[in-house]
Amino acid sequence: MIVEGGGHNVPGLMVIDTHCHIDGEEFSEDREAVIERAREAGVCRIGVPAIDLASSQRILQLCQQYTGYLVPMVGLHPEEVRADWQDQLTAIHGMLPRIAAGEGRGLIGEVGLDFYWSREFEQEQLLAFEQQVQWSAETRLPLMIHCRKAQNELVGILKKYAGDLPGGVFHCFTGNEQEARQLLEFPRFVLGIGGVLTFKKSHLPEVLPAAVPLSRIVLETDSPYMAPVPMRGSRNEPAFVRYVLQRLADAYGVTESEVACITNDNVARVFGVY
Repeated sequence: MIVEGGGHNVPGLMVIDTHCHIDGEEFSEDREAVIERAREAGVCRIGVPAIDLASSQRILQLCQQYTGYLVPMVGLHPEEVRADWQDQLTAIHGMLPRIAAGEGRGLIGEVGLDFYWSREFEQEQLLAFEQQVQWSAETRLPLMIHCRKAQNELVGILKKYAGDLPGGVFHCFTGNEQEARQLLEFPRFVLGIGGVLTFKKSHLPEVLPAAVPLSRIVLETDSPYMAPVPMRGSRNEPAFVRYVLQRLADAYGVTESEVACITNDNVARVFGVY
């Protein structure tokens, strides 16, 4: 079992949801209440990834309302790569100075590769991802990376810039030990672990302790998607990250407080926010 890593004491067991689409229409009627429930559950910070130009603009505005609580991200998601991808990236690139400035320092994301449904825009996805990886190397802004059925291609691109990348998160990791070790070869990156960990048929409770130290994990919900047990079937929300925390503590045989401290420190190290 790999447990290495340390952390300072976190009053009241505070936790961080590093990946929540709180800007989405699924939260349009009760967004403020969802954020309040997250605070009550001890969620002290929420990362908010974009998927395209429109969501990038929306997220910057929303995060201004919750400066220091919501962490903004801008980027083009692989499933949103279409014929206009270059125009979208040009506009998103202009937002990077706002992401890099002040207390609201954010990330580049959600970016990556996804060949699960279609390879229609495969070349465009590869070009769009590499361009955003270059942004990270140039600006020192970390990456929030989505990868589905494309790990070899994704790793190939990242290796070209590995020495210049500040780090980031491999979002929604659900792979095996070999895939985990391949991603952990990028030393400044961590794995984002969410509700899948709690699913009955998930192999993550065995894979993670065998291959991944807690010092390389951050917590996430991917709200409103993939609600954890016992909330499966309902809309996911940041407060539910506590169920992921509980299951991770069980899997590693440590206390929830230890997991909270270590994963919070991991966020501080990778995101550059405290």
